[in-house]
Amino acid sequence: MTRKTMGGIGSRHTIRDVAARAGVSASTVSRVLGGDYPVSTSTRTRVMRAVRELDYVADARAKAIAGAGTPTLAFVLDDITGPSFAHMAHGVEREAARLGHLCLVCTTDGDAGRQLEFIEMMRAQRAAAVILVGGTADTAGYRERMARIADSLASAGSRLVLCGRPPLDPGAPVTVIEYDNESGAYALCAHLLAQGHRRVLLLGGDPSNTTAQGREHGYLAAHRARGITPDPALRLSGDFTRDSGHRLMREALAHDLGFTAVMASTDMVAAGALTALHEAGLSVPGDVSLAGYDDIPFARDLNPPLTTVHVPYEELGRLAVRTALTRAPDAPDEHLLLGTHVVVRASVAPR
Repeated sequence: MTRKTMGGIGSRHTIRDVAARAGVSASTVSRVLGGDYPVSTSTRTRVMRAVRELDYVADARAKAIAGAGTPTLAFVLDDITGPSFAHMAHGVEREAARLGHLCLVCTTDGDAGRQLEFIEMMRAQRAAAVILVGGTADTAGYRERMARIADSLASAGSRLVLCGRPPLDPGAPVTVIEYDNESGAYALCAHLLAQGHRRVLLLGGDPSNTTAQGREHGYLAAHRARGITPDPALRLSGDFTRDSGHRLMREALAHDLGFTAVMASTDMVAAGALTALHEAGLSVPGDVSLAGYDDIPFARDLNPPLTTVHVPYEELGRLAVRTALTRAPDAPDEHLLLGTHVVVRASVAPR
């Protein structure tokens, strides 16, 4: 399949291209951009119009940023305040530093336009890699957009890395680093069922998010493997935050759903649920067993310590950097998968 060049991240243009478009010399363009030599207003206007039309502004800015000569790579995510993403960022930064690269971090708050602007700047700077992190809505539009970004970055000598995101269609010059999300959820739910629990409440994430989908699929598959049909009322949707866990747990208790165990979509969700259970006068695991997902450091310090799924977030970050820097930018798609495992602690007990 032939892909069109993405608007705003087109083919590279040189200072001579700008000069030709503006009808001036390359040295005049350099003076206008440098701002250190007087030029007429009309000349400046023509040059800056050509700069905008050829998207040369980003390239000029990037060269200024790169003046020190330190190679860079970019780490792009929606929100860095989540503990799991913070650990992944730590892995990226440490591995980048070990390999002599500067790591730039951009948080987008879920704004696709902001993400695109940052990618444009990184492409213009000839960053060694752009690493996009976190689940997403896996639509045809998303795949097409990511494929265009991958092609555009490769044309500039950069590599797109998708970390914790689904792979693209075959042939895109992209590296995908995933962890076994669904199998981790399957193993965790299987552990709860093996303890005799038959009504397991799932505190899930956004149904359109691929990470949330994988964890729900694992939950359902574990039930199917044991010939159990879970009550649909036991599957609640929210997001991956502590406040979501607290709110969903209060709703579940108010509706008297009769669950004996809870599988939270993240450890942060589990922390909020634990507070709500304590507020209701229920003990964990005496009255209700509780499990999370991610194995972030504070999970072991909850009361009781939390049974959860360990995800190697820091290694994901390290691997994303190592792999991107050892692959040719235009190399075909590559897909790596890291394992997960259940960490059994005191928050789960037999029914």
